[in-house]
Amino acid sequence: MQYTKVSVNVSPANEIANDLLMAQMGELGFESFCESETGFDAFIPSADYDATTLKQLNLPFEGTSLSFQTETIADQNWNKVWEENYFQPIAIGKDCLVRSTFHKPIEDVKYEILIDPKMAFGTGHHSTTSLMLQHILETDVKNKTVLDMGCGTAILGMLCSMKGSKSILGIDIDEWAYNNALENIGLNNISNMQIQLGGSELLNETKFDIILANINRNILLDNLQHYSKVLNSDGTLFLSGFYTEDLPVINAETEKQGLKYISHKTDNNWVAATYKLSE
Repeated sequence: MQYTKVSVNVSPANEIANDLLMAQMGELGFESFCESETGFDAFIPSADYDATTLKQLNLPFEGTSLSFQTETIADQNWNKVWEENYFQPIAIGKDCLVRSTFHKPIEDVKYEILIDPKMAFGTGHHSTTSLMLQHILETDVKNKTVLDMGCGTAILGMLCSMKGSKSILGIDIDEWAYNNALENIGLNNISNMQIQLGGSELLNETKFDIILANINRNILLDNLQHYSKVLNSDGTLFLSGFYTEDLPVINAETEKQGLKYISHKTDNNWVAATYKLSE
């Protein structure tokens, strides 16, 4: 199938703007996205591409401008292109390796997670995923109940399962992520992780010992009230998907929701922070 690549340039650079635009373009038929230094690239089957639809894109930010460059890509094995060019293994020393089936394994790695990514992984997702994996590796998750919000490829929840968690619930609002998560837990023979399609409206009276949320700043801020209500009194909340300069805003909102800041890790200006319910 022939594809059209639309390079979206966002000025000034804005991760939240990228997320909002990707969501809008997904509704217009764009299938895959890849982050770039100036924004991101979006891909759509050429037969479905209509340049006039780009005029529908809008952002709730003053002073942010958009520009587009379009290129027709020759027919090729697209899954192979996405995986070989945009998804690189994530290695946390000898403790954890996240790779696809075409990547070479690392000998003697403690936890190996196989995923079959159907879309490109951007650099931000790589950094935040790595940070969250580090938090999980350092945390006693054995016999714990885990909630993975915005679970994506289900990497985080699967590591918890491999480390002995009692049960894991993964939730994602994106149908692609939902289907891909189901494929990946099957690929890794994970039997105690459930995947649901939706958002925080799926949360009920069930409480969790550990909550993982690697999403983005705005969604985290909107949903912290829901996370705090379903976190056990001695539970731990891990948040990621935002920049270092966003940490004070996140901390202020977590404090409003009765959560106490514990610590955080950084990588390429991305943050993953830890919180507990205040006593």
